[in-house]
Amino acid sequence: MKRHLATALLSANLLILPAIPWAADPVAGAAGWIKEYPQTDGSKPRSCSTCHGRDLTQPGQHAKTGKVIEPMAPSVNPQRLTDSAKIEKWLRRNCRWTIGRECNAAEKADFIAYIKTQ
Repeated sequence: MKRHLATALLSANLLILPAIPWAADPVAGAAGWIKEYPQTDGSKPRSCSTCHGRDLTQPGQHAKTGKVIEPMAPSVNPQRLTDSAKIEKWLRRNCRWTIGRECNAAEKADFIAYIKTQ
């Protein structure tokens, strides 16, 4: 079952996914965050932590461009996870670049649940 995060509501900084029969799992999100995915272009495997790091309270650095990425943790970066359009845009872009496909709704929810724990 594919549902896009764009159909989700971000209300009071709580993710609500309508009609989805599972709960977001921050443990699964953490595991997915560090999982390395092989790249079809022959480059080194990537994970979310390749650019964003394992400590989400610290800045990351894009592996290809070197651009600094502000911390993902809402505890130190209150702007994180406040704009549903940005969440959808960056999850779509980063899942494609890292995993090689769009993340499904459960993966997106798990990643967001994990980020919220930081």
